[in-house]
Amino acid sequence: MKYRILTKEEMNVFDEDFKHFMITTGVTNEEWLEMNQSNIEKATSLVELFSDTVLQKVYEKIQYIEFRSEDACMIFNCLKENMELISLNKKTGNADLSTPESIHAALSNSPENLSIFKTTKAYSASRELEIHELFEKGCFVSSLEFWNALEVLVV
Repeated sequence: MKYRILTKEEMNVFDEDFKHFMITTGVTNEEWLEMNQSNIEKATSLVELFSDTVLQKVYEKIQYIEFRSEDACMIFNCLKENMELISLNKKTGNADLSTPESIHAALSNSPENLSIFKTTKAYSASRELEIHELFEKGCFVSSLEFWNALEVLVV
């Protein structure tokens, strides 16, 4: 398994896609129902393969992801060959970087309490695998607008 098994909620979203996947793998609905009773390992293997396929396609489409905590806000631009990072960090004070509103307030009211930098790194694994690992650590999808708003602050 390359990534992870989709959650039940995610599987519900991709229900039609899963049915098409089963058809392309040559498994009928009756065979699937039987497999779930008599060959759990094979059924699990098919769900794992489907999950990896879905997540691969999702990760291929992602460009910006971010991570926020009270002390830091990091946004990643996931390019084809490398990943750019803009990191906003609390140096001192009681700034909170966990929400868009609190980030704006910290930048407006006490920018001297923050440090910001930009860096680039090559992927050490595949692009999609690194994106997956960042999601597993708490990152979520971000936007070009947020990237651009922070990029103008980097001197």
